[in-house]
Amino acid sequence: MEGYYSLLQAGSELENTLQLVTVPVSMKEVAGYIEKQVAYLSGGRGEDSSVIITLPECSDFSDIPEEALAKVLTYLTLIPRTRQPGVKFIIILDRRLDTWTSIKTALARIAASFPGNLHLVLVLRPTSFFQRTVTDLGFRFSQEDFMLKMPVLMLSSVTDLLRYIDENQLTSEFGGTLDYCHSDWIVLRTAIESFAVTVKDIAQMLQAFGTELAETQLPEESCAIELLLLSHTEKYRRLKVQLNELKNAAFIMHLKCFSLPIFYSTCRLLAQLRDMEMAFDGFFDKHHLKLQQYLQLLRYEHSFQEGQMAFKLYRCVSVELYLCLFQMESCLDKLSAQERKVFITGDTLAQTDQTIRELNILEKRVMAQRWCDEGTYLLANQLVDKVQSKEGAQAALKDIEKFQEGAPALLSAGSDLLFMEYEIVLTSQLHIEKTFEKHASVQNLIQARQNCLKKLADKHVRPVQLVAPRPENPPRSKSPIFSPKHGMHVMKELIETERIYVEELLAVLLGYRAEMDNPSLSALLPTSLRNKRDILFGNMPDIYNFHSRLFLKDLESCLELPEAVGACFLERKENFKVYECYCQNKPRSESLWRQFSDCAFFQECQKKLEHKLALDSYLLKPVQRLTKYQLLLKELLKYSSGCERVSELQGALAAMLDLLKSVNDSMHQIAITGYEGDLTDLGRVLMQGSFSVWIGHKKGPTRMKDLTRFKPMQRHLFLHERALLFCKRREEHGENADKTPSYSFKHCLKMSAVGITENVKGDVKKFEIWYSGREEVYVVQAPTVEVKLAWLNEMRKILTNQQKILKGLFYTVG
Repeated sequence: MEGYYSLLQAGSELENTLQLVTVPVSMKEVAGYIEKQVAYLSGGRGEDSSVIITLPECSDFSDIPEEALAKVLTYLTLIPRTRQPGVKFIIILDRRLDTWTSIKTALARIAASFPGNLHLVLVLRPTSFFQRTVTDLGFRFSQEDFMLKMPVLMLSSVTDLLRYIDENQLTSEFGGTLDYCHSDWIVLRTAIESFAVTVKDIAQMLQAFGTELAETQLPEESCAIELLLLSHTEKYRRLKVQLNELKNAAFIMHLKCFSLPIFYSTCRLLAQLRDMEMAFDGFFDKHHLKLQQYLQLLRYEHSFQEGQMAFKLYRCVSVELYLCLFQMESCLDKLSAQERKVFITGDTLAQTDQTIRELNILEKRVMAQRWCDEGTYLLANQLVDKVQSKEGAQAALKDIEKFQEGAPALLSAGSDLLFMEYEIVLTSQLHIEKTFEKHASVQNLIQARQNCLKKLADKHVRPVQLVAPRPENPPRSKSPIFSPKHGMHVMKELIETERIYVEELLAVLLGYRAEMDNPSLSALLPTSLRNKRDILFGNMPDIYNFHSRLFLKDLESCLELPEAVGACFLERKENFKVYECYCQNKPRSESLWRQFSDCAFFQECQKKLEHKLALDSYLLKPVQRLTKYQLLLKELLKYSSGCERVSELQGALAAMLDLLKSVNDSMHQIAITGYEGDLTDLGRVLMQGSFSVWIGHKKGPTRMKDLTRFKPMQRHLFLHERALLFCKRREEHGENADKTPSYSFKHCLKMSAVGITENVKGDVKKFEIWYSGREEVYVVQAPTVEVKLAWLNEMRKILTNQQKILKGLFYTVG
């Protein structure tokens, strides 16, 4: 029964972990109101790690039943409370476009139905003059009533909100930088709850089947035992199929939760599910063996009884032998069912020998699986920066060879030979086959690593050769550098560096990111750094998944045909956009690293990985890799000038250069502060740069001499598809200052009302932007003529496209 109790204990631990992932109220119960975005959890945190719940503008808020609102708030508060009991909450009530009556109603309903520890309510009051005045008066007379129930602060603008909550904890609608997508949150939350329910169902099925096995009454007929064996084996197979499907779904969920606070809980969930499966497998193997032994005993008894009858019928035995048989029969009748199982005769000794063989093969199988796991661990911990030298590669090869010498004997023999030697039963045969499949997978990894290390170990330093001076006028001939051979060399460099890049990303994710959830290192992790893993590492898991699963394989397929690599870049053009998100987050990541770079946690992780460089060097790898691609593509273009697919290479290079420009522009865009709208509504950023600007506001004709009298302002311009933004660049100074510049929003011009004058007398670098029929005139001086021409060209495209749209509308109406 020991195996059964282990199964029950594993199931109990699994249920405890499920409580950390699920909440009593399910998404199905509140889905309608969650989809309407009555309230939502953005993931932002306030002071004392208070969880922020946002109640955005909602025209139907007053029509929502109180019970429904209470259930929505209960659902949202339970999600963090299951992981952090006693957590405080901050509510942001956005009513900038609403009325005082709506604010009063909302506050009253929150006070009546909020189920958690409400720390603070921040209200963004109406922006219209009339409603703002009414709100101020109404709140003044009602303030005491509300303050008795909950702390309420009335705020005039988003700027006031930033005094209480950092911008990196606020979504873009409040001028923050926190990335949040409500539809993605709903999909992920629904998937998590569905996954948890499935895990619970499977766990209950395993426990129920385990109970059924433990309480099975052994029948007295061998045919009944055979049917029982078949029935239990079939149920076991069906459960294993369901478990495998669940593990596949678990792996997908594991990746989706990579950037969520519940990542550690799901890791525990998966680990405990595996523990439960192992306990179930062990318990079933013991039960199956017990039934087989009992079946053999029944068969022996049946054979003995048949022999006894034969002896009696033919009377071919002596009286003494007959008496012995009679005594044996009497002893058997007196034996209990349990004692029969251990009754030793010639046949039972043979059965015991079979049991010993089964235990022997089980022990060897466990050793073989452990060897496979250790091999995977060895490969994962071979340090990338150490194997780049010839000596490092040779040392790594020796480690692998030494490891392979210690391979268990089970793996050196074929599976067919084992089946013949040990006469393995069906269940053990299935386990043996899985063990050999795992061994084959590990061997493939080892073979690939050895091939890579051998290439590094075989590299030779070319000796210095004395070369005769070149003649002054050498004969013109085609240089050997422009050949397919050199293109192949560049392709090999691209693939080798790609492999190294993937391994470095994996080392960072396992050696740093995952360790932030390791309980044994929690004492070394500063409190203020917890729950900030996604800020520090950004979406690096997404980048790793893209390169390890897709792009590396794409490149390896082009090894013999380097010019085909252009198509790889073009086909994966959309996938490369994961770098935009990573680079946009980079300033926040660097700021966080500067604060905690000296903490013991990072030092311990670096020591375990034996990295010579600190974490920030590895966090820079994605940016460096993105830049490296365009350099390698340029090299390939040199050696592929005459090939048929050169246009694909040119397109790939253009795509990577566009991506670099887009990443650079977006990194500047996210640093804009003070813009109260949604920057995404302005369209994609096309250009950005610093200019000298003169501004004139006149109702009559603008005279240039009036504009040029004044000292110009330094402005950073952002050209979007639908608007032109004027900002002022600000850069902090000092030892601990954030080196990333920020841009204070000053003015916005809609491109639908913009006109341009391309030349201004007196300076070839100046051009003129006028707005609303020259009500506002901006003289802009570019740093160079080339910059001016680039901006004019882009603005001309926007204006031309607008004219085409207007003409299309005119003809449609006409």
